[in-house]
Amino acid sequence: MAAFERILVTGGAGFVGGHLCAALAAAYPQATRAVLLRPGERGGHPAFEATAADLTDEPAIDALIARFRPDLVVHLAGQASLGQALHAAETTWRVNFHGAFALGAAIARHAPEAVMLFASSATVYGASFRDGVLTEEAPLRPLDVYSRSKVAAESALSDLLAAKGRLVVAPPVNHSGPGQRNRNFALASFAAQIAAIETGRAEPRLMVGDLSKARDFLDVRDVVDAYMRLIEKARDLPASVSIFNIASGTAHRLEALLDRLRRRAKAQFAIEVDPALLRPESDIASVACDATRLTEATGWRPRHDIDDMLQALLDDARAAQAQAATAAL
Repeated sequence: MAAFERILVTGGAGFVGGHLCAALAAAYPQATRAVLLRPGERGGHPAFEATAADLTDEPAIDALIARFRPDLVVHLAGQASLGQALHAAETTWRVNFHGAFALGAAIARHAPEAVMLFASSATVYGASFRDGVLTEEAPLRPLDVYSRSKVAAESALSDLLAAKGRLVVAPPVNHSGPGQRNRNFALASFAAQIAAIETGRAEPRLMVGDLSKARDFLDVRDVVDAYMRLIEKARDLPASVSIFNIASGTAHRLEALLDRLRRRAKAQFAIEVDPALLRPESDIASVACDATRLTEATGWRPRHDIDDMLQALLDDARAAQAQAATAAL
């Protein structure tokens, strides 16, 4: 395993960050570890020292990197919800692009030989998904502000870090599972609504968007496993900038996934379409990526099937409902 002595994670208090920080702490127990939080943000793994700075505050980010001088940076922070991004273009560009640029520039100045793993998004392929299941060679044809900001960040980081460092760009497909409680994501919303209906705290009516869309989904635990394997192999990769899809290769219709959740529900409910949840016409009908390159380089394969993911997500949503009920007493 590659040795890292100073590890910095951005977005470590988020859904994926919680899982990844735990894995990093277990894999690199002797390393000095820090997690970047937004000013006023709480959370972060207890094995990581919390430091607060706004990613778009370039002087603050520069000072942080100059002081910490990481040899591994995992950049998870960003506007994660496509739905939110569509209604907040300026914020999305500031966080996803300007934040990545500030971080990359600071690393190039103060820690130029560091390894950086950038969690991008499969949405960068955009219109290319009309051609089927995509490899890393597919052209980037983003269709919305979220994916355009991710493409721009990938390009900027490649230019900034290629000379001396190692940049691993990892665009994962949709991922869910235990710990995802943000209702801006379809499966997490379905699970949370079902859990609330089961307790009687919500009407027996589940609100949805377009269920005809098909998406490649992974369990968050498999995505984190892929990140960890890429981190371990980063210094041995043949190129200074490498791109690896993280995907199962299979698209599942949201309607079918909701039906699987419904069969696990302990209460009956109606399903209604909320027009506010419908995406623009540019939304692609089916999204799936090929992860052969990742498997060949690291041996990674998904260990959790779609039913494992859905059950873990629903169990977590039920636990959240129980916590809320206890807190209300």
